[in-house]
Amino acid sequence: MTEPDTVPPTVAPERRVGPLTRTDFVRYAGAGGDFNPIHHDEIFARSAGYPSVFGHGLLTAGILGGYAASWLGRRNMRRFTVRYVGQVWPGDTLVLGGEVLRTGTGPDGGTEVEVGLTVHSEAEGREPRLVLRGGATAVYPARAAGSRA
Repeated sequence: MTEPDTVPPTVAPERRVGPLTRTDFVRYAGAGGDFNPIHHDEIFARSAGYPSVFGHGLLTAGILGGYAASWLGRRNMRRFTVRYVGQVWPGDTLVLGGEVLRTGTGPDGGTEVEVGLTVHSEAEGREPRLVLRGGATAVYPARAAGSRA
């Protein structure tokens, strides 16, 4: 995918990821170095009061970060934040979305864009639910005089 050099559309195209598996959780544990058994050991997770193992919050945040970078252009991103709202379980499909909340003039005269981001989880037999809320700021350079839009 090429890097966007213009302000993104007001609403990001929806992206679906999943369904997530226990193997996805274990792979993330290896990549992130977080081997807390609550994410891969069913007996341990149940003894801690959870119905099953669940995904790392940073796994969901990383998926959302990749989505935001794809939509906004990774070179344009200046800030990325997340707030964890709920857990992600084996079998969940993540539904990623974003929308432009504000545009303005950036520090170099370019366009600064603030966006809101969400991750909802869907699974058979359950209502969709919000699991992660986030935001990002991206800056798009001012066009040089005489350049074509």
